Amino acid sequence: MFVSVERFLKQRAVTIAVDGNYTLHRRYDPEGRLRTLACRTTRVSPFRMIVEVPVVGRIGDRLTSYFGAFGEFEGSISDTMQGSFLLELEMTRAQRERLSDQLTWLEKKQSDPALLDERRDARSVPRTSHSTLTLADGSIHACFIIDMSVAGAAVSTELEPPIGTPLAVGACVGRVVRIFPGGFAVKFVEKRSLDELNRLIVRAEPRSAGPISANLKSANPRPAYPVSAAPVLLAIGDP
Repeated sequence: MFVSVERFLKQRAVTIAVDGNYTLHRRYDPEGRLRTLACRTTRVSPFRMIVEVPVVGRIGDRLTSYFGAFGEFEGSISDTMQGSFLLELEMTRAQRERLSDQLTWLEKKQSDPALLDERRDARSVPRTSHSTLTLADGSIHACFIIDMSVAGAAVSTELEPPIGTPLAVGACVGRVVRIFPGGFAVKFVEKRSLDELNRLIVRAEPRSAGPISANLKSANPRPAYPVSAAPVLLAIGDP
């Protein structure tokens, strides 16, 4: 039996952000391959979880997901919201007990500063994970921000721009410097503080992409940033 988001919010669960990826069954790219996209949990219980995603899907859709802290899950979408869905987890009793133990430990880790990941300053999760990509031709596409640093951001979207592609994430102009499963890394032309990024990288779809497109077209067309300069992606549970 499917549960609504409203009902789930009244149930016992842990509010926690864990990066992962997911594949919607029967959702193929133009070359006939199943697309894997990045995602992030916002609330998790041993039975279901709310997940922020770039492509929401529909109620009843089945999917496979993987989170570094939890492992792989099979499940179905039971409810949807703007930019996220509620995933009903399909697992054995033993798997639920193991997930319950993991959630108990992660909840304790959140409340005890001594247990926090020492690498948390290496990257930052934006206050809002959904933004827009603007390409040099002026086209605008919805995207999901995996994480960001003062130098760049990791992004997931249905697009697959090649390395070297100039684009803007929100109002921050940059270039694609690395491709990885579920998304790609963008190196910004200009370093910005995290406060600035939270204002500029997350923005509603603009009415016109004119100024941003002009900045992209005037940028040096040569790939100006080494792949090694891409932001480092970390997930809870990594060694």
